[in-house]
Amino acid sequence: MTKLLIILAFALSTVTAALEKDTIRTSAGSVEITFIGHGSMLLTHASKTIYVDPFGMLGDYGAFPKADIILVTHDHGDHLDVGTIDKIRKKDTQLIATALCSPKLPGAVVMKNGESRTIGKLKIDAVPAYNIRHMRDNGLPFHPKGEGNGYVLTIGGTRIYVAGDTDDIPEMSELKKIDIAFLPMNLPYTMTPEEAAAAARMVMPKILYPYHFGETDTKKLVELLKSAPGIEVRIRSMK
Repeated sequence: MTKLLIILAFALSTVTAALEKDTIRTSAGSVEITFIGHGSMLLTHASKTIYVDPFGMLGDYGAFPKADIILVTHDHGDHLDVGTIDKIRKKDTQLIATALCSPKLPGAVVMKNGESRTIGKLKIDAVPAYNIRHMRDNGLPFHPKGEGNGYVLTIGGTRIYVAGDTDDIPEMSELKKIDIAFLPMNLPYTMTPEEAAAAARMVMPKILYPYHFGETDTKKLVELLKSAPGIEVRIRSMK
């Protein structure tokens, strides 16, 4: 049994070590961000694990640590992956989702745009995420207003904005003191580099991670924000 546990621990460390990670310092201790890919990430703080939009096509979640908190931004299949959530969910996992997600996620707490919730020392604000110009062939937006969430996570005074699938919507200008932002950049569903740059100038994060960017050239965003004071653009494996 001991040998088996050692093998399993080694396998887990190998899987997680292969992923890019950044460490962010806050007044409440460090937050480690693991960049799983696409719209999925893992935040670790004070021995607590927080997943955003876990998606099974990106890796073997069965080898990842179990979740203390899971945030789901909306009901599209690359963000709401019930099978993967079941793999990392514990009996006491706190699951936060939207109203459209909740029928598939028994026990989930529904958060609407504008609502806030505190779990332990983590404050969660649900903010709007929707399209204002990127539409389907029938003229309807890929992400209608009111259906999806972005989330602002506050840990020790540090504010992390995960935008979800959205355009550069006016509500972004209302976000204050954002330290870290994840902005999507993937046509036709979210933003162009120009739109992501406009969003960044509204939010004014200290660190910007483009994510969920598919085949979009991230170098364009870096170039567009060269003149933006105080915004450090970091490119990670979030295709």
